Amino acid sequence: MPIERARGGALALRTRLLAAMLAPMLAIAVLLGLAGATLIADVVRRTNDRVLGGALGAVAETVQVERGEVTLDLPAAAFGMLENSDRDNVYYRIAVGGRLLTGYGDLPAPHVAELALDTPRFRFARYRGQDIRVAEVRRALPRIDAPVVVQVAETLDGRRALQRRLVIALVLGEILLVGVAMLLIRPALAWSLRPLAGLRGAVSARDRRATPDLSPLDTGPLPVELRSLADAFNHLLARLDSATAGMRRFTADASHQMRTPLAVLKVQVALARRGSPTAMGEIADAADRLEHLVTQLLALARAEEAGVAPPRERVDLREVAVAVINRRIAQAIEAGVEIHLDAPADLVIASHRTLVFEILSNLLDNAIRYNRRGGQVMMTISGEQGTGARIVVADDGPGLPDADLARLGERFTRLSTARDSQGSGLGLAIVRSAASRLDASLEIVSTRPGLRVTLGFGATGMIGSDGDQKL
Repeated sequence: MPIERARGGALALRTRLLAAMLAPMLAIAVLLGLAGATLIADVVRRTNDRVLGGALGAVAETVQVERGEVTLDLPAAAFGMLENSDRDNVYYRIAVGGRLLTGYGDLPAPHVAELALDTPRFRFARYRGQDIRVAEVRRALPRIDAPVVVQVAETLDGRRALQRRLVIALVLGEILLVGVAMLLIRPALAWSLRPLAGLRGAVSARDRRATPDLSPLDTGPLPVELRSLADAFNHLLARLDSATAGMRRFTADASHQMRTPLAVLKVQVALARRGSPTAMGEIADAADRLEHLVTQLLALARAEEAGVAPPRERVDLREVAVAVINRRIAQAIEAGVEIHLDAPADLVIASHRTLVFEILSNLLDNAIRYNRRGGQVMMTISGEQGTGARIVVADDGPGLPDADLARLGERFTRLSTARDSQGSGLGLAIVRSAASRLDASLEIVSTRPGLRVTLGFGATGMIGSDGDQKL
């Protein structure tokens, strides 16, 4: 049987299953063979001992006392019982006390004291270079003081031949059984693995298509063991389809949004070549818009990165808020907006610093960008160790009507109040995506005037004063 190997040197599944079934079968066959051989040896010994004991009893019954003398009449039938095709030699010995009455005098004699009265005993011995089986019994005769010991023995050729034939028959039977099982297991495995082959065919058929097909596999009814595999693969296909669709949508939206600043940039470059005095300022403005758009696109890609949740780390909310304000302070000064921070010291949560920074940076950017000149932005951080934390970013700008609140967070969505702004419509999309990855809550309320955004972290994300995360 050839050993099938998969790519990388691993054994094929069919070979693994064959080995998993045949190895225990062979081990059981060996154990049964050993047990069978032991049982056969015991049965052969008992059967032949019964015949040998019958011959001993027939000989011992002829030992009598006549006129004070021990006599016997050896029956020919007693020794005829021991005849067999292997022509085993038969020996006998009858002794009264230490005196040989008849038989082979050199036959190994027993210790008389070890023999029970009228109870046959069987033992192996060595006689004339051969192994023999001896049956012996001690009798007490009337008016005879010395015990009478009767022994009958035979060689073991017949026993061994019978035992050998039975063991060979047992081994041949086991070999036949294992061989038939091997012949039947292979087609049985092919039948059992047919659903797996169908599943493989369904997957391979997708690879031959010109365009990727990420729809769920149609494999028909599957066994329970493969149903979970197919479900997991279909779930993976669904996630891949969603990620691919998101990538296509993201690429289309990004290319659409980048087309406008690039077109403006090309026009202004052409005007600059003609000597327009205002072209350089417009080029700088278009470059700033393009830089801002690219920066937010990268931030959104980081926030929506597929895979496992980001690793948690110690995040000092006040330290992150100060870093965000330092980044946006020049923008606030240029827009004429004041920034105020109210945050306690040493309020630490278990989160991801980069994503928290992106959330606060985009919230503060929106609060400044869509505020009025002379307006104010208030960033408030509150909470206690073990009870959760809240970050509120509020401005006193024009705010939004309730009808527009539902559209906030959609990609590239710029509302009517922001028509003159240079925003890209990605800020709140970044905030929503990053908050979702951090399992943080997000609430947006129009306060008229102004807008208030509340970001909440649960108690499971808090780190106590001893440095342990609260779970």
